[in-house]
Amino acid sequence: MVLLNAEHISLSWGEKVLFDDVGFALEEHDKVGFIGVNGTGKSTFLRILAGLQEADEGTVTLANGARIGYLPQAPDFSEDITVLQQVFRGASTEFAQERAYEAKTLLTQLGVAEFDKSVRRLSGGQKKRVAIASALINPSEILILDEPTNHIDNETAAWLEQQLKAYRGAIVIITHDRYFLNRVTNRICELDHAKLYFYDENYEGFVARKAEREASAIASERKRQSLLRRELEWMRRGARARGTKSRSRIERFEELSSRNPIQEADTLELKSISTRLGKKTIEVSHLTKGWDGVTYIRDLNLTVARKDRIGIVGRNGTGKSTFLRMLTGRAQPDNGTIEFGETVRIGYFAQDCGHMDDNQKVIEFIRDIAETVRTPDGTLSASQMLETFLFSGESQWTRIGSLSGGEKRRLYLLSVIMSAPNILLLDEPTNDLDIETLTILESYLEHFDGAVLAVSHDRYFLDKIAGRIFEFRPDGHVREYLGNYADYLEKRGDAPEAVSKKTEAAPKPRKKPSEKLRMSYKDQYELEHIEDEIEAMEQQLAGLQAEQQANTSDFVALQQLAGQIEELSAKLEERTERWMELQELAERIEQQNS
Repeated sequence: MVLLNAEHISLSWGEKVLFDDVGFALEEHDKVGFIGVNGTGKSTFLRILAGLQEADEGTVTLANGARIGYLPQAPDFSEDITVLQQVFRGASTEFAQERAYEAKTLLTQLGVAEFDKSVRRLSGGQKKRVAIASALINPSEILILDEPTNHIDNETAAWLEQQLKAYRGAIVIITHDRYFLNRVTNRICELDHAKLYFYDENYEGFVARKAEREASAIASERKRQSLLRRELEWMRRGARARGTKSRSRIERFEELSSRNPIQEADTLELKSISTRLGKKTIEVSHLTKGWDGVTYIRDLNLTVARKDRIGIVGRNGTGKSTFLRMLTGRAQPDNGTIEFGETVRIGYFAQDCGHMDDNQKVIEFIRDIAETVRTPDGTLSASQMLETFLFSGESQWTRIGSLSGGEKRRLYLLSVIMSAPNILLLDEPTNDLDIETLTILESYLEHFDGAVLAVSHDRYFLDKIAGRIFEFRPDGHVREYLGNYADYLEKRGDAPEAVSKKTEAAPKPRKKPSEKLRMSYKDQYELEHIEDEIEAMEQQLAGLQAEQQANTSDFVALQQLAGQIEELSAKLEERTERWMELQELAERIEQQNS
């Protein structure tokens, strides 16, 4: 049964087309992961499905009796009301009284125990938990959730996973948590260049299917380009050598030229930008910090190695962000010391994106940090770096206030990178970043020539980047686990004593450079002669086809001709494919040597 059906949805903001005549159907028991690059309109599309925003064109139809529960990315906590009142905001008094016990149970499971506390006094993580409770408590056949895993810890994310897997209705969810997507969803909907692409898979299946789709499209485009180059060469040679051209070849050239090229997906590629880091980095000795009469960090000792990759985990409110702020000097310890090497240059990626003037233009914001940066590929200007970060020439002159939340995070990340740090402190870097950007960030951190300390609740991210895990516990102790997040989960049942010795992890070995491409003498000879061979086969094929058209009475002869044409066409296709392989190899070798 179809619970929700959206047809012919189109929406534009100025000249930017967000959705171009797209459709979306949601059936019972569908659990759809909605993904796409930041700024493409994912949250806007969910608001249209929820009936909170109108499209320029198109309709959204709900099945009779179908109700929608909606969790926005940034829930409204503007009213000065209690936690329990916030959960039932907009519901009837009778419903709130009937479900009060159930709501308190949900809140307790989510780690919120003060039901009468003003919502204005809650932390960001606590507010998100209250909003989740509100979405789950109200009866609905459709749940629409926009980034429910932002600002919640790993235990809460795992709990929410189980709740959604057991949910009997349909779900549409935006999240960057790839483990969450993989375990909860059974369909993926991707928003790409104003169109929707559907995959009847979870996230793992989607990755494989999308790779196949893009590889096929790119291969087809390369083949078209190669054929087009060969046809162009033939046209030019033919004009000089024969003075006339085969009409079929001219038509083929015109047809190849008229096709719209396949656009390869934009990619965010971060280059390693850092200054030299000396032997001494950061040494933390007997660090203690508390507030409101509670000690949150107790006697912490830590030495950061030059190539360290440290993941920092723990429940919300255990002092993780405060620890990073102490490393930057934005907060002071109660006891203990923090010593820095002379060459240390810290890049700090804060949860709140620091100070960004909404009236300032994107290009001006980056130029205030640096006009140029030196990368392994040479010196790049601020504008070129913005291009690398998917801010096109036109969008560089837009005001920061017009960017989406994810685009602001991406711009903020660029601003940190532009300062050329050699130690990166990342506080929840995965919040509000799309999956494509996250995969490139992870690749960048893998090759970053410095140390990384990352506070994160993203299990997938920590599995990919971390070499050590430090768990901040409610009792104030910090415990160390060697390995990534999966290793930490295995070992924490038999936890070691609180960190009391300074440790240093060995840097990961560098990958050996790949061997240079070379073309053998045999391949070179084949490339030099294959075009003449193809042209001779084409002429032979044209002769057979002409003979076939002229012979209309001899059935036996026609059968023989048809067989010869089929055999020759197959050989011609094989030789054309081989020509494209050799041509592509020659081009790659030329690029390698340039």
